[in-house]
Amino acid sequence: MTMDGAFHLERDAFGRLVLTTADGLRHEGVVPVRAFPLAAPQEGLSMVGAEGREVAWIARLDSLPPALRALVDEELAQREFTPEILRLVSVSTFSTPSVWEVETDRGPTRFELKGEEDIRRLGTAGALLVASSHGIFFSIRDRRALDRGSRRLLERFL
Repeated sequence: MTMDGAFHLERDAFGRLVLTTADGLRHEGVVPVRAFPLAAPQEGLSMVGAEGREVAWIARLDSLPPALRALVDEELAQREFTPEILRLVSVSTFSTPSVWEVETDRGPTRFELKGEEDIRRLGTAGALLVASSHGIFFSIRDRRALDRGSRRLLERFL
């Protein structure tokens, strides 16, 4: 799979990504890394070689051919785990630490919020990033789009 003739990307027998540049240089075990994973996830993607150096740059993910995009998305999904909170079901207390029961795009779960500082605002679009006490990050794409009950629970912590 080639990106505008700049490089070829495939999986090897071990399931690792292999990137071959236009000049024939082969990089085994490359890893896609988003430049702005939360603010602009579709913009700026670096293909990083096993030595930790960038070997290719992709300005926009949506500019990739479908087969190449599928490979990159598959690899990103393995590396990135940020469930999206769709609804807050309950919180144990309005002080911290508190246990949150939520519905996510990956199913229901509960986690402990250690402190209010573990809720970070992302830009001006109402997006939030919530860190659990176990280091798992949950996203809220737009807190204004949550149902009324969820917004009320969340506002107590903002």
